[in-house]
Amino acid sequence: MDFLSDIVQQALTILYNFTESIDFPNYGLAIIFLTIIIKLLLFPLSRKQIQSTKAMMEIQPKMKALQEKYKNDKERLNMELARLYKDSGVNPLAGCLPLLIQMPIMIGIFYGIRDYSYQGPADFLWMQSIAVPDPLYILPVLSALTTFVQSKQSMPDTAGVQNQVMLYFMPLFIGYISISFPAGLVLYWIVMNTMQIGQQWLMNRSEEK
Repeated sequence: MDFLSDIVQQALTILYNFTESIDFPNYGLAIIFLTIIIKLLLFPLSRKQIQSTKAMMEIQPKMKALQEKYKNDKERLNMELARLYKDSGVNPLAGCLPLLIQMPIMIGIFYGIRDYSYQGPADFLWMQSIAVPDPLYILPVLSALTTFVQSKQSMPDTAGVQNQVMLYFMPLFIGYISISFPAGLVLYWIVMNTMQIGQQWLMNRSEEK
């Protein structure tokens, strides 16, 4: 992770130098630029993961019905599930590879921004320094809100009770831990979520046409 973290920190320094070149030196803006670039680079992977996850969740009711019907016949259950995947055009493992590829990258980004050594002023909007937690808790609230919207947007109406519970638990958890995180890291999370929401909206819109 140190290798990826170093790359993230070098990229952030380069982008900060860019903001200096346009007479607006600002680490917050550099983080926003970095997040946009990373999200665009990961777009093909995240798109594949979203499509696969959505497809799996849409057939959840049918899967549960088969599991209940053949709960005493594991061999028949596996056969029927395989047939369901084939008929639905769903590969249950299709969403794993994009996630596995993205995870180390996201962890590297997390540590890179969290442990970044800011040189000079690190103020941004109402905050005197994004190297420390947001004193007004505005960013933690936004992190929880964008997490909820992003999760709600990608969850089908047929989602089970467990998924519905996670829909509310995860945003609260993210908001809570964001209180103690450096504001720069929380800013990254908010921008990443916002772009994910936009991407999901565009994908949903294209499917409706």
